[in-house]
Amino acid sequence: MSTPQWRKSVRSGGTSGSECVEVADLGEAIGVRDSKDPDGPKLALPVESFAAFLSRVKHDEFGR
Repeated sequence: MSTPQWRKSVRSGGTSGSECVEVADLGEAIGVRDSKDPDGPKLALPVESFAAFLSRVKHDEFGR
């Protein structure tokens, strides 16, 4: 398996852009990690689950 290419959104929160997560395409899953702790824990979500999560975020279904 090749090394994941982690990336973060250009819309990352905070003035320094440090308050965000990074994602990586892992093939059949999407990797998610904290940009402030790249060597820390990571999640691997099935592509379909990640897509459903993004849809809910885009529709502001989590509230503030």
